This record gives sequence, C-alpha cells and structure tokens, in this order.
Amino acid sequence: MRSFILKDLKPSEAQNYLQHAIAPRPICFASTIDAEGNHNLSPFSFFNLFSSNPPICIFSPARRVRDNTTKHTLQNVQAVKEVVINMVTYDMVQQTSLASTEYAKGVNEFEKSGFTMLKSDLVKPMRVAESPVQMECIVRDIISLGNEGGAGNLVLAEIIKMHISESILKDDGTGIDQTKLDLVARLGGDWYARVTPESLFHVAKPLTTLGIGVDNIPSAIRNSNVLTGNNLGQLGNVEKLPSDEEIDSLKMNGEIKEIFDAFIGDKHSLEIHLHKKAKELLDKGEVHEAWKILLAL
Repeated sequence: MRSFILKDLKPSEAQNYLQHAIAPRPICFASTIDAEGNHNLSPFSFFNLFSSNPPICIFSPARRVRDNTTKHTLQNVQAVKEVVINMVTYDMVQQTSLASTEYAKGVNEFEKSGFTMLKSDLVKPMRVAESPVQMECIVRDIISLGNEGGAGNLVLAEIIKMHISESILKDDGTGIDQTKLDLVARLGGDWYARVTPESLFHVAKPLTTLGIGVDNIPSAIRNSNVLTGNNLGQLGNVEKLPSDEEIDSLKMNGEIKEIFDAFIGDKHSLEIHLHKKAKELLDKGEVHEAWKILLAL
C-alpha cells in the first residue's frame, strides 16, 4: 500500500487522488444570479445533504488549483444570497458538463448548454426545467476553508421550497421512487456513475433490532472461505437465531437432505456446499433461511 502525507503533494496531485477515491459524489447543479441580474449555471460535486430539520445542503465552489481564482457562482452567492440546486439525471449529464465551461462573467450558461430557464417562486435564480428535482434555497452562510488554490468555500444553503416531477414519484404518492430518478454522480477525472435499477440494492438498516454482531457468529461460519464480509454483516444484523425445531425441519428438506446424503463422512466438503447454498440465499436477502442452513451442520 502506498501512503502519502497530503502536504507533500502538489495541490493538483492531491486533488487527483482525492476525487478518484472519495466517489461517487452527488452533483449540485447550481443556478445563481449576480447583483446586475445576470444568470449563471454551474455544476459542483463537492456537495451533499447535511440536515433535514432545518433542511440544509452544502456545496463548495473551490478556488481553482491552477491560478487560485474564484468561480462566478461563489461571487454571485456572496452578492445575492440565493441559489437553486437542480439534481442531475443521465438525460442531462452532457449538457451539465457543458455548463461547467469557464465562460466569461455575464454569459448565461442556460443558453450555452441549452437548458430551459424556469422562474422560481421564492428566490431570484432560475430553475432548470429539465431537472426532475429543483430546490430553491437561501444561503445562510459561506465558510472559507483557505486562501490557496484548491481551497473550498462551503455554501450553507437552506432549502425553502422543493419541486419534484410527478414522473419520479411512487405510484402511491408517498415519496420518490429511487428506481425512476436515474441520477448521475461524479467520480475522478472524466468519470461519472449512473444510478440504474440494475445497480441498486437494499441493505437492511439496523434500527429496530439489536444485531448479534459478527463477533457472536460461530467461528466456523465467521472464518468461512465462502462467505464474504458483506455476508457476515448480514448474519450479524439479526436479533435472534433460528430455533432448533426450524433447523431440524430444514434437514428434512429435499435439497438440503441431498447435500447431507452426498457428503456423508466428508464434513469439510459438506460445510463448503452448505456455505455456498447459504451464500446464495444471503445474496438474495434471505438471511433467516441462510442461518438455518449454516446452523444445520
């Protein structure tokens, strides 16, 4: 493993490692306005949600590494403390990238990138009509992190009104359907990530129960050559183990019984095959059934 003291690297080198490693990052497509009324639109991947009550997100227009200059977005929110944050989907990503071009001050990136300006209800900056989620925000604070090239400027934006396209809502209207949103995220260099239904998966939250923990998994299972760290995390996130009656009943199951019958007197091979079967179930989220197989030996 290679190790670095970040201060020993050139700012451009540190930036390269950090942006590739800390990824994917959601994209803040920020619409702002200057004191003269000129509109600006620019994407930032140093961005995330930090509070829901009050609803606060933060993005950071960093000083340019090459020449230590500041971006028009930062200058605008310093002059007019309002911003619209538009979420970026796959259908928008190429135009969004174009909007990051460093046009001269006063040039309207809505027009350059071909996006449609949509009047906001509570703030002066325009919304991006093509974005399925648009958030009108008041800038509560701007925190400078330094004066050198690459230094960030944390823009604390309070979301005061949110617009969501009905096309991405759940059928029952209770919230956003994550599979319909088709978000993109930023990685290092020219790389992006797309959040498709095929790339999504569930992880059970350990909120309502107290998981037994990986440390309480029997060592023969914990040290398995078949099960992964993710599998152990699933197994440790249960409150209680299957009963002896459930395990005994499983041994009478056709497929499991066939495995036991096939490896009579060969405990090592039996264990491997049971662990493989348990892994199949864990990969499908069937944790309780997997536990029964693992404890059957």
